[in-house]
Amino acid sequence: MYMSRIFLVALFLSVSVSAFSWGLTGHRIVAEIAQMNLKKSAQKELKKIIGKETLAWWSNWPDFIKSDTTWKHAEPWHYVNVKPGLSKEDFIAALKELPGKNLYSQLYETMAQVKDRSLSQEQRQVALRFLIHLVGDLHQPLHVGHADDLGGNRIVVYWFDRKTNLHSLWDTWLLDNQQYSYTEYARLLNIASEEQMKAWSAGTIEDWLYESHLMAEQIYASAKMEEKLGYQYNFRYVKMMEEQLLKGGVRLATLLNRVL
Repeated sequence: MYMSRIFLVALFLSVSVSAFSWGLTGHRIVAEIAQMNLKKSAQKELKKIIGKETLAWWSNWPDFIKSDTTWKHAEPWHYVNVKPGLSKEDFIAALKELPGKNLYSQLYETMAQVKDRSLSQEQRQVALRFLIHLVGDLHQPLHVGHADDLGGNRIVVYWFDRKTNLHSLWDTWLLDNQQYSYTEYARLLNIASEEQMKAWSAGTIEDWLYESHLMAEQIYASAKMEEKLGYQYNFRYVKMMEEQLLKGGVRLATLLNRVL
């Protein structure tokens, strides 16, 4: 584990923060909330896989390894691009017809690998790291965005006079504007009732992706190219962002409780 930490830090230093989805903080919030909601049986099995390491520690590993060319094949795993305006039925059909590996296919594949006790500890570790991260990606709406603008990456906006793009705004700037550490934010958000958590845990990965897709359509409709965004945008969308982070944590816990 010590050598893994050194490797992880080295990768962190070589990767731009703008390349991360949900930013460092967002993925850690999702992972921390999940850790708070694991069953004892899942905690016990998790310890066999990663020892004393936390879910939050590994939550950004799939972004860190983007600097390693041997992992270039994993870049499409972080998102899906589906045409806008589809009904839920057509959206799910489109997901199943997507070529190659992507966020949708890899959520199921990594779940199966984490569950498979015949795999080596290292194989299950890698699968777990991706599963933690990809559930976070699922809940960042622009990871279920449009192909022609690369999930909002080509839509230039200004965030309090800082030039950025719509995707980065949702990955990083809107979240960092709240000025909480990931542990503070996780504690603040993790207050949903048992009834609400049960409702969020219900459904399928397809349902959750469609939910994010609909949110992405709202986000696309509310920002114009070169638009200056700030306090009003924050007021309008901070609750959506926070709910997505909380849902991501609750649902990650649900999946881990299921496979562990």
